[in-house]
Formats: sequence, C-alpha cells, structure tokens
Amino acid sequence: MNRVIAYIDGFNLYFGLREKGWRRFYWLNVQLLVQNLLKFNQELVMTKYFTARVIGSPDKQKRQSTFIEALETLPNFKIFYGKYQLNTRECPNCGFKDKVPNEKMTDVNIAVEMLSDAINDKFDIALLLSADSDLIPPVRAIKNTFTQKRIIAVFPPKRESVELSGIAHACLRVGRASLARSLFPDEIKKADGFILQRPATWK
Repeated sequence: MNRVIAYIDGFNLYFGLREKGWRRFYWLNVQLLVQNLLKFNQELVMTKYFTARVIGSPDKQKRQSTFIEALETLPNFKIFYGKYQLNTRECPNCGFKDKVPNEKMTDVNIAVEMLSDAINDKFDIALLLSADSDLIPPVRAIKNTFTQKRIIAVFPPKRESVELSGIAHACLRVGRASLARSLFPDEIKKADGFILQRPATWK
C-alpha cells in the first residue's frame, strides 16, 4: 500500500465553497473527503489541516470553534495554526480607512510539513488540497529531490492553479458528489460526552 499524507489548506477550501454558495458543505469531514478520493492501493496515514482562528465576529468564531472541535475528534489528524493579521484598507474614492483581516502563514506551514515529512520518509504520496501557487517551490523541491515520491494536487471548488497542476504528478478537482459523501453527522459526540451540533446556518 502507498502511504498517503493529506495537507489541507483550510481557507482555500472554505473560500472555494463560499464562492460556490455551498454553505451546507462547510460541515465537512475533510479526512473522509480525502479517503473518498484515494485509490484501492493507497492508505491515508495522516491528515494535516492548516487554518487560522478567525477574528472580529463572535458568531463566526463560535461556528469555527465548533467545526475545529469536530475535526479534533478524528484519528490521525493534526491541526496547524497560522494567524489573522489586520491590514489597513483605504477607499480610493473617499479615503475612508478600515481594517480587514488577512490570513498569514498557512503556505509556510504547509511547505515546512511537506518537506519535513518527505525528508523523514513519512509518505509515498502527498495529497495537497489547495490551489495556492505559493506552494510551487516546496512541491518542486520534493519532486526534484525525492524522485520516488508523488504529489497530487487537489483543487477545491472554484479554485485552480495552472502552475500547480503543471508541476504536480497529477491533479484532481473536488466535486459536489465527493463533498456530499463526506459530511459529518449533524451531531458528534466527543470523548467527554459533550455533543457538538452542526451550526444551524450550515444546513
């Protein structure tokens, strides 16, 4: 069996789903999604999920926290956090200034983990769920240095990178059918007995 590690760019996936208007798929078991994409001779040994804690909206923070707690119930699953940074935005017409959040560090965290796992021979296949072209350098480095390892790019809905698809060994696209088969149940029981419920606005 070929060992697979999945590297999931949480915000790239989220914004693709949002752009499609697929809110019901926010309650997504991303590990199950990856498993549904694997071939018969591939075994998922670890899923690594990269995100950042949202800021500014208590409702969004609560929904995200519930989702992260759901992810934390999964076996062989690890979450890596970047950060949100508030950047100043100015209207070119009226000069009004406000602050907008900008997610930072996800691409760096993914690159570090992929390279580290390649060096330590943790996978035969890296499944990269992202369309971020900033990830081309680590993909190229792994491809050139570890010639027996394969990197599969998986593009979220409404997301694509011609450059990434050109350098990866293969590419896939996440479709509606795969998402529909990969949702968490509406209620998830944690190890301590607490019941997590799917956010009402995600139904």
